[in-house]
Amino acid sequence: LFLTIKLGPCTPAVRWGEESPRRHDLLYILLLILYNILLILVLISNLHRWKNYWIRGVLSLAMISGFFLIIYMGPIALILVVMSVQIKCFQEIITIGYRVYHSYELPWFRTLSWYFLICVNYFFYGETVADYFGALVQREEPLQFLARYHRFISFALYLAGFCMFVLSLVKKHYRLQFYMFAWTHVTLLIVVTQSHLVIQNLFEGMIWFIVPISIVICNDIMAYLFGFFFGRTPLIKLSPKKTWEGFIGGFFATVVFGFILAYLLSQFQYFVCPVGFNSESNSFTVECEPSDIFVMQEYTLPTVLQNTLRWKTVNLYPFAIHSIFLSSFGSLIGPFGGFFASGFKRAFKIKDFANTIPGHGGIMDRFDCQYLMATFTHVYIASFVRGPNPSKVLQQLLLLQPEQQLGIFHTLQSHLRDKGMLPPAAVQAE
Repeated sequence: LFLTIKLGPCTPAVRWGEESPRRHDLLYILLLILYNILLILVLISNLHRWKNYWIRGVLSLAMISGFFLIIYMGPIALILVVMSVQIKCFQEIITIGYRVYHSYELPWFRTLSWYFLICVNYFFYGETVADYFGALVQREEPLQFLARYHRFISFALYLAGFCMFVLSLVKKHYRLQFYMFAWTHVTLLIVVTQSHLVIQNLFEGMIWFIVPISIVICNDIMAYLFGFFFGRTPLIKLSPKKTWEGFIGGFFATVVFGFILAYLLSQFQYFVCPVGFNSESNSFTVECEPSDIFVMQEYTLPTVLQNTLRWKTVNLYPFAIHSIFLSSFGSLIGPFGGFFASGFKRAFKIKDFANTIPGHGGIMDRFDCQYLMATFTHVYIASFVRGPNPSKVLQQLLLLQPEQQLGIFHTLQSHLRDKGMLPPAAVQAE
């Protein structure tokens, strides 16, 4: 109650119909709603039956509030959070293997695991820097060298770790050491590779980061609530508490939530613009002319819906339609990431990956579905949304020698002249 009074009445500057509501006003509204929900949870916390759910609910709201705050802080904060989550998830999975086989005292197991994590991160983040910060790379001599030979350096680092592993092999433990070598690499594939895809999605625009993550969070919450109040029919043996009622209810609720969230965020340039880098100010930028999928368009409804709704057309952002497919995947296929994690934990007879978050388990317990969702989002963008990127093509051209750049210029000039796209003055000057 104190927090609600302290924040004051809900009279933000946002008004329905404004073209560009300020992002801190949106954050204000969301935090106020969360704090009022928290107040309700506190009031019912004395009921013993609800105590466990209250703990989970309070921590869930705390995490969601933190998520909003990090979004407000911008792309750098989001990237740092993704990296932190990746490292923690890797540590939780590697620790399980170490606890299971710690009595064998395998030499260099943990050291090599972390070394390979560094190598793989160096490779992926180096690729990201080369793709999105070409102007910065061209300006700094050391970065030019690292960018030019990045893949060779990455391979050399990995090869050094490979040789260290071979030298660490001990008689009587060969099979177990190779088992743990595979354990490390599968963990890297699951955690690091998909974390890299999360960051790739983020650079396409923060909306491609926020909406998929929010969809999974919503589905997790709504499936839990529908299952708690209406669940009767078990869904899968790996997770006895999961029910068909929760699965189906979570699906419909998530599709509606995803559609509304996509519609709202599509109005904000801050969310829809690809994350860029301004070489003059040495800072990230989220300013652009929104692409077509974030521009309101008119759609003609099918005849059946026209007769039912008495509307012939509807105005929508195309991204809101894309959100239906994202929500469907997050609701129908995304939970299988959680089922996979449940099977893994049952195989090693553990309840949670760790005890990092009371009532929720480890960080990996919260992100088992998120990684699968991130991979789908990346594939979806590449297959159905993303077109050729002029800025990346320009960055590649700037890496060429001046003679090569001049040759490409003449080729492009001839191509445009043949298509009649050059103004007459330019043709005469040539």
